[in-house]
Amino acid sequence: QVQLVESGGGLVQPGGSLRLSCAASGFTFSTSQMNWVRQVPGKELEWVSSISPVGGATVYSGSVKGRFTISRDNAKNILFLQMNSLKSEDTAVYYCARDVNGTTRGQGTQVTVSS
Repeated sequence: QVQLVESGGGLVQPGGSLRLSCAASGFTFSTSQMNWVRQVPGKELEWVSSISPVGGATVYSGSVKGRFTISRDNAKNILFLQMNSLKSEDTAVYYCARDVNGTTRGQGTQVTVSS
Protein backbone atom coordinates (compact mmCIF):
# COMPACT_ATOMS: atom_id res chain seq x y z
CA GLN A 1 0.00 0.00 0.00
CA VAL A 2 1.49 3.28 -1.15
CA GLN A 3 1.95 5.86 1.60
CA LEU A 4 3.25 9.40 1.13
CA VAL A 5 3.44 11.57 4.24
CA GLU A 6 4.40 15.22 3.85
CA SER A 7 5.68 17.50 6.61
CA GLY A 8 7.47 20.80 7.10
CA GLY A 9 4.82 23.27 6.07
CA GLY A 10 3.90 26.34 8.07
CA LEU A 11 3.56 30.10 8.12
CA VAL A 12 6.49 32.11 6.78
CA GLN A 13 7.04 35.73 5.84
CA PRO A 14 7.68 36.75 2.23
CA GLY A 15 11.32 36.15 1.40
CA GLY A 16 11.59 33.35 3.92
CA SER A 17 12.39 29.68 3.51
CA LEU A 18 10.85 26.31 4.30
CA ARG A 19 11.97 22.74 3.72
CA LEU A 20 9.29 20.18 2.99
CA SER A 21 9.80 16.46 3.47
CA CYS A 22 7.87 13.46 2.21
CA ALA A 23 8.30 9.99 3.70
CA ALA A 24 7.46 7.30 1.17
CA SER A 25 6.61 3.63 1.65
CA GLY A 26 4.78 0.78 -0.05
CA PHE A 27 6.63 0.96 -3.35
CA THR A 28 10.16 0.95 -4.69
CA PHE A 29 11.08 4.56 -4.04
CA SER A 30 14.61 4.33 -5.42
CA THR A 31 13.41 3.45 -8.92
CA SER A 32 10.54 5.96 -9.03
CA GLN A 33 10.47 9.44 -10.46
CA MET A 34 9.01 11.66 -7.75
CA ASN A 35 7.17 14.93 -7.94
CA TRP A 36 5.84 17.87 -5.96
CA VAL A 37 2.51 19.42 -6.84
CA ARG A 38 0.53 22.13 -5.08
CA GLN A 39 -3.04 23.33 -4.90
CA VAL A 40 -4.72 26.57 -3.94
CA PRO A 41 -8.31 26.11 -2.72
CA GLY A 42 -10.70 26.34 -5.63
CA LYS A 43 -7.98 25.86 -8.23
CA GLU A 44 -6.54 22.84 -10.01
CA LEU A 45 -3.44 21.01 -8.94
CA GLU A 46 -0.27 22.66 -10.22
CA TRP A 47 2.89 20.69 -10.95
CA VAL A 48 5.91 22.19 -9.20
CA SER A 49 8.93 19.96 -9.69
CA SER A 50 10.13 16.45 -10.56
CA ILE A 51 13.27 14.44 -9.85
CA SER A 52 14.62 11.32 -11.54
CA PRO A 53 15.03 8.07 -9.59
CA VAL A 54 18.68 8.60 -8.75
CA GLY A 55 18.36 12.36 -8.50
CA GLY A 56 20.53 13.24 -11.44
CA ALA A 57 17.83 15.09 -13.30
CA THR A 58 15.50 17.74 -11.91
CA VAL A 59 12.93 19.98 -13.55
CA TYR A 60 10.92 22.91 -12.23
CA SER A 61 7.93 24.96 -13.22
CA GLY A 62 8.72 28.43 -14.37
CA SER A 63 7.08 29.96 -11.32
CA VAL A 64 9.53 28.32 -8.88
CA LYS A 65 12.68 27.81 -10.93
CA GLY A 66 15.68 29.36 -9.25
CA ARG A 67 13.94 29.49 -5.85
CA PHE A 68 12.99 25.87 -5.10
CA THR A 69 15.25 22.80 -5.03
CA ILE A 70 14.00 19.24 -5.15
CA SER A 71 16.15 16.42 -3.78
CA ARG A 72 15.85 12.92 -2.41
CA ASP A 73 17.44 10.42 -0.05
CA ASN A 74 16.93 6.97 -1.52
CA ALA A 75 18.51 5.27 1.51
CA LYS A 76 15.75 6.71 3.72
CA ASN A 77 12.93 6.91 1.15
CA ILE A 78 12.49 10.65 1.66
CA LEU A 79 11.74 13.36 -0.87
CA PHE A 80 12.55 17.01 -0.11
CA LEU A 81 11.60 20.44 -1.41
CA GLN A 82 13.75 23.36 -0.29
CA MET A 83 11.81 26.56 -0.85
CA ASN A 84 13.64 29.89 -0.71
CA SER A 85 12.60 33.46 -1.46
CA LEU A 86 9.00 32.53 -0.83
CA LYS A 87 6.26 34.73 -2.24
CA SER A 88 2.62 35.13 -1.28
CA GLU A 89 1.64 33.34 -4.48
CA ASP A 90 3.44 30.23 -3.22
CA THR A 91 0.72 29.83 -0.59
CA ALA A 92 -0.88 26.42 -1.19
CA VAL A 93 -1.16 22.88 0.03
CA TYR A 94 1.92 21.02 -1.16
CA TYR A 95 1.81 17.32 -2.02
CA CYS A 96 4.44 14.82 -2.98
CA ALA A 97 3.22 12.57 -5.74
CA ARG A 98 4.20 9.52 -7.75
CA ASP A 99 3.06 11.16 -10.96
CA VAL A 100 3.15 14.69 -12.36
CA ASN A 101 -0.64 14.94 -12.30
CA GLY A 102 -0.77 14.24 -8.58
CA THR A 103 -3.11 11.27 -9.00
CA THR A 104 -1.26 9.35 -6.27
CA ARG A 105 -0.28 11.83 -3.60
CA GLY A 106 -0.09 12.26 0.14
CA GLN A 107 -2.37 14.22 2.45
CA GLY A 108 -0.42 17.42 1.88
CA THR A 109 1.17 20.09 4.03
CA GLN A 110 -0.03 23.69 4.17
CA VAL A 111 2.41 26.45 3.25
CA THR A 112 1.27 29.99 3.98
CA VAL A 113 3.41 32.95 2.95
CA SER A 114 2.19 36.11 4.61
CA SER A 115 3.45 39.06 6.57
